[in-house]
Amino acid sequence: MDHALDIGGTLILVGAGKMGGALLSGWLDRGLVPKSIFVQDPEPSGDITALANSKQFHLGKDTSALPRDAAVMVLAVKPQIMDEVLPPLKPHIGESTVVLSIAAGRTLAGIARHLGSEVAIVRAMPNTPAAIGRGITVACANAQTTPDQKAQCDALLRAVGCVAWSEDESALDPVTAVSGSGPAYVFLLAECLAEAGVEAGLDNDLARKLACETVAGAGELLIRSDAPAGELRKNVTSPGGTTAAALEILMGEDGLQDLLTRAVKAATGRSRELSS
Repeated sequence: MDHALDIGGTLILVGAGKMGGALLSGWLDRGLVPKSIFVQDPEPSGDITALANSKQFHLGKDTSALPRDAAVMVLAVKPQIMDEVLPPLKPHIGESTVVLSIAAGRTLAGIARHLGSEVAIVRAMPNTPAAIGRGITVACANAQTTPDQKAQCDALLRAVGCVAWSEDESALDPVTAVSGSGPAYVFLLAECLAEAGVEAGLDNDLARKLACETVAGAGELLIRSDAPAGELRKNVTSPGGTTAAALEILMGEDGLQDLLTRAVKAATGRSRELSS
């Protein structure tokens, strides 16, 4: 650890489910002082309760024990319950508090309607590889967010992976479709590749191991290499070889590109529906 994570004050985490829990683990691993963390979840999991007992951060089922002057309040609750969750949180937002929301489809303006137009709000879309510190998050801040508050949010999000910022909030809809939902597409690829291996004559365990390690290894190679994905693909493909035979199917009419374009378009459209 080069430097311990420090946001210059206390942190409130509202919701400690899978994504909230992943963020919390990342913050603790990066050295955020446990006593500065207040977690509020009406039904905390056994893992979160055990972690609270071990690390000694504050864990409560309601808002009664939350501080009123936190540096950052992180909203990690399901989008459909935001309308009921936000009003009781308003008294706990101080003049210098920045609210960081990772609730999919809930806009900056929609959150401000509950918390106040003067509140600094950052909307972010992380993805599930944040659980192992390999996430990618895109974030967008409202006009009330200061550079220091933006830096606080950036530090928290970088604890679990890479971060990119956008000035255009509407970009978060296709971001959700590409990186937010993207891990599911990759998992489906691994499922399908394994099943295709079984159909070709491999036993189940070997087919699944091959698919898993191939997807993981190719992803790591893509990250470590300076070459774009297309060039790496060509490096594997010998003219007239086995890979070329497979790619003729995958890159043909109604192939993988067409399917993914349609899939991302559908997910983007759904994200916009949820935002409206």
